[in-house]
Amino acid sequence: MASKKLRVVHYLNQFFGGLGGEDQAHRGPQIVDGPTGPGRAIQSLLAEKGEVVATAICGDDYFGERIDGAADEIVQLIRRYDPDIVIAGPAFEAGRYGVACGAICKKVQEALNIPAVTGMYGENPGVDLFHKDVYIVQTGDSVRTMDEAITRMVNLAMKQAAGHKIGKPAEEGYFPRGILVNEESDRSGAARAVAMLLDKLKGQPFEPEVLQPTHYPVAPAPGIKDIGSSTIALVTDGGLVPAGNPDGIESKNATRFGGYGFKDIDSLAAADYDVNHSGYATVFARQNPNRLIPVDAMREIEREKGIGKLHERFYSTTGVATRLEMARKMGRAIAAELKSEGVSGAILTST
Repeated sequence: MASKKLRVVHYLNQFFGGLGGEDQAHRGPQIVDGPTGPGRAIQSLLAEKGEVVATAICGDDYFGERIDGAADEIVQLIRRYDPDIVIAGPAFEAGRYGVACGAICKKVQEALNIPAVTGMYGENPGVDLFHKDVYIVQTGDSVRTMDEAITRMVNLAMKQAAGHKIGKPAEEGYFPRGILVNEESDRSGAARAVAMLLDKLKGQPFEPEVLQPTHYPVAPAPGIKDIGSSTIALVTDGGLVPAGNPDGIESKNATRFGGYGFKDIDSLAAADYDVNHSGYATVFARQNPNRLIPVDAMREIEREKGIGKLHERFYSTTGVATRLEMARKMGRAIAAELKSEGVSGAILTST
């Protein structure tokens, strides 16, 4: 009796799904029969063991602007095909795509109770957000590693679908999920720690038993040589916005920022501002917006010649749950505007 073919649904963004580039990033979810783009390589590896029955496609901007809602929409499309597993991506270093792949895999597991797997480069923000919830295969930073990424994803997907034991991250090629498994060893913890230390001192490879978080250093900017003649700007991730939030800055997982003028104003008035931030108690900032953007204190410093001039436009966004890639993007954009306006330096206030 022939074994049942594995039914696979594949998820792609607008580019890999053949809809177009950034000009099509606004496209909403859709699903088509059979494999598309990289899905053909998945089908080739599955051979007679499985079939890519459909490909779900969504634009990166559409998904990024409504993550939970878009994931729900896509899961409803996927549900119609009664899949055994979902494969998303790989997304490589593309941040918006990676977040979408991770969110969809997590939602599929929760809503459809079937396994899901995706693939990303280590610096993709989707790794930080979803590595504890989803198997994320490690890939290179670009499509140059597509073949290897697809092979690892398919192999891991087949193991999940068959209910086989999944090996260690180093064996299977996925990012560690923070799951600790008890194992017996013939050496004590002290002996193993000393052995790792000796290997490290000798420059030899070793594998730590507890993984440390990855931090990406940021080189500090050169200091301001003459603060007395400098122009200083105020920037916050505390969610301060003009009343009515005209730019629609999100209360969490922000994708945009705003710049707001206060020319000839010595202190920000509570009636003119609001705080749109879900990560802290905002009552004190609402009572006195100068707690986030200290215009009153900076005006005093300006009058006392402590700085040359206060830049009469502040920038604001929301920091809570904001993806690393998006934070970098907004930071670069704000810095570019400040430099173009002749600002010497900025004070970043938080919560």
